[in-house]
Amino acid sequence: MNTSTLSEKGWVVIPRELRERYRLKKGDRVHVIDYGGVISIVPASEAPIKNSLGMLKGKASLVKELVKSRRQDEERGK
Repeated sequence: MNTSTLSEKGWVVIPRELRERYRLKKGDRVHVIDYGGVISIVPASEAPIKNSLGMLKGKASLVKELVKSRRQDEERGK
């Protein structure tokens, strides 16, 4: 387990091992997320939409599946 100490200004040093593993360098942006009792530091993507293009390539269209599901619900009287 890696441990850091919070400075008077609220700064936290990410241990070298983790910076190297996640390729974090000076100037990189991170998100600090509160999960209700757990704080996570997550590297921020420079272009989240561009980086996610093609993730579902070849899979069913989620929009088409939603429309199909809504039609089925309508036919059943829901």
